[in-house]
Amino acid sequence: MHTFLKTVLAAIGLLIAGSAVAQNEGGSVVRRRSDRDAQKSQSGPQVTQRMQSFYSDTDESISDADRQWMRVIYRAIDLNKDKNAALYYPEEPMEGQENLFRIIMRLLADNTIPAYEYLDGREVFTDQYRIKTRDVLDRFYIPHTDAKGSTEKNPRFVIDPSDVPANEVLSYYVVERWEYDTRHNNLRPVIEAICPVLHRTGDFGGDALKYPMFWVKFSDIRPYLAAQQIFVDDNNNLPTCTYDDFFTLNMYDGDIYKTRNLKNKSMVQLYPDPDSLQKARDSIQEQLDKFEDKLWVPTREEVLAAKAAKEAGNDSTAVVEKTTDKTSTTRATSRSTKRAAKKPKEPKTKEIKSSTNTNAERSVRRRKR
Repeated sequence: MHTFLKTVLAAIGLLIAGSAVAQNEGGSVVRRRSDRDAQKSQSGPQVTQRMQSFYSDTDESISDADRQWMRVIYRAIDLNKDKNAALYYPEEPMEGQENLFRIIMRLLADNTIPAYEYLDGREVFTDQYRIKTRDVLDRFYIPHTDAKGSTEKNPRFVIDPSDVPANEVLSYYVVERWEYDTRHNNLRPVIEAICPVLHRTGDFGGDALKYPMFWVKFSDIRPYLAAQQIFVDDNNNLPTCTYDDFFTLNMYDGDIYKTRNLKNKSMVQLYPDPDSLQKARDSIQEQLDKFEDKLWVPTREEVLAAKAAKEAGNDSTAVVEKTTDKTSTTRATSRSTKRAAKKPKEPKTKEIKSSTNTNAERSVRRRKR
C-alpha cells in the first residue's frame, strides 16, 4: 500500500514539474519559456524562408530592359546626426531592440549572410572577393570563440555582446542606385550595399581614424532588417517603422562623397575647394530631386494656372513700368518748373512785318464811299 501511494505521488510530482502551463495569481494562463525559446529571443527576430523569398523577388522585379537611366551615388552617414541616431541606439540590446551593427555582426557570426572585401574605389560582390568572418574578427581585434557545431565549411562563432564594438561604429557608407523605371515611369533609389566604418583612436590619442570594415549587400540583410522594429521620434516611444523602412524611404541624412565616374575619383579629388565641393553636392542632389518632375506632363488645370500666374506677373511688370514712367515724367516737369522759376520769362514783342506784295488790296471796310 505504501509503495502504491509513493508511486502515485511520484507520478503527480512528475506531471506538475513537467507541465508547461502555470496559472498566476490573477487567473491568467502563462506559458513557460523553454530553453529553445530563450535562445531564439537572444538571436533576434526570426526570418522565415517565405520572407527571404519575398524580398529577393521584390529586388529583382525590375528587369534591365526597363532601366533606361541610372546613377550610382555614394553617401557617408554620420551617426552623430540626430536624424541618423536610430542606427546607433540602443548601444546595448534591450527590450528586443538592437542597433544596426549588432544585427550585422550577429548574422555574420552565424554565417547567415556573406561579407565582401572593402576595395578603395570599386565594389565587387562576387565569390572571389568574399571574405571570411574569422579574418574580419581577427583584423579588427574582436574576441570570439567557435560555436557548437561549427565546421570548416560552415564556420560559426560566438561573440560576447560586450565585445562587439558597436560604440566605435560611428558612420556607414551606403551605395545608392537611382534608377529610372520605364514600366512605372518613376525614379526610385535602391540601396545596393552598406559598409560599417570603425572610428578608433591610437594609443597616443589624437583624431579618430576611420576603418571601413566590409560590404554587405542590402538585399541579403533586408529580410532581417524588416523584422526589427525601431522608433525614430523622441516624442513617440513606440516603434513605428523598421530598419528596412528607414533605408527604403530615405529617412537618413548622408553626404555625397562620390559618384560613379569614368576617372573613378571621389568628390574631394574632383573638387578640392570646400565651397566647390558643397556646390557640387547640392547640384547633384538638386538634379536627382528635379529629375522626376520632368517626367510628368502637366494637366490642363496646371497649364492654366501657370498661364494665369505668368499674365499676372506681366501685368504687375507693366504697372510698375507705367508707374515708373509717370514718376519720371512728374520729376521732369518739376525740374522744368524749377528752372522756369529761376529765370523769369521775358515778354515777347510782336514784330510787324511790312508787306512786300505790291498787288495787295486794302480792306473793304476802310474804303471811302
